[in-house]
Amino acid sequence: MDTKTKSKFSTYSIVIMALFAAILCVSAYISIPLPNGTHITLLNFVITLIALVFPLAESFFIGLIWMLLGLVGVPVFVGGQAGPGYLFGTYGGFSFAFIFIAILIPIFRGKKYNRIRYTIVAMLSAVLVDAVGSLWIMIASGCSIKAAFVAGFLPFIALDLVKAVVAAQIVPAFRKLIYLRRDVEDED
Repeated sequence: MDTKTKSKFSTYSIVIMALFAAILCVSAYISIPLPNGTHITLLNFVITLIALVFPLAESFFIGLIWMLLGLVGVPVFVGGQAGPGYLFGTYGGFSFAFIFIAILIPIFRGKKYNRIRYTIVAMLSAVLVDAVGSLWIMIASGCSIKAAFVAGFLPFIALDLVKAVVAAQIVPAFRKLIYLRRDVEDED
């Protein structure tokens, strides 16, 4: 009986995923509180960059690690919050949307870097995050769609689109930095 199993991830990949999960956790603390109780953070920039740089499985696992850490009580959500109360509360929809884009971006961006395609996919993901977050606010708080749109979409979308565009432009530099060689740039 052969007891050897081949891991899908190399040790290097696991270390890089852990590093980016940590960066994702820290990005929740880089925030500007707004008068309505929400925050503008770097979370969506970092998760978009992760999804644009990493293959699907790695992108998903980085997001999943972040979410599970927050779910069990490590303060990695916006404003240092944690636990199921935050995740299933008024603003938890944004967190779930981050996991969706960690899956969807690698699927729709294509394997080979194309600046225009990556930029469009990143911008659409920003709209998706803010739309899902707004719908979640509506459902969780029982407010109208207009009020949810004003609370969860309007304050964020302009800056989120800028962050998405920037993330899409720096992908080649991050791929070179992460993989330390050019031939991995087109792999997924």
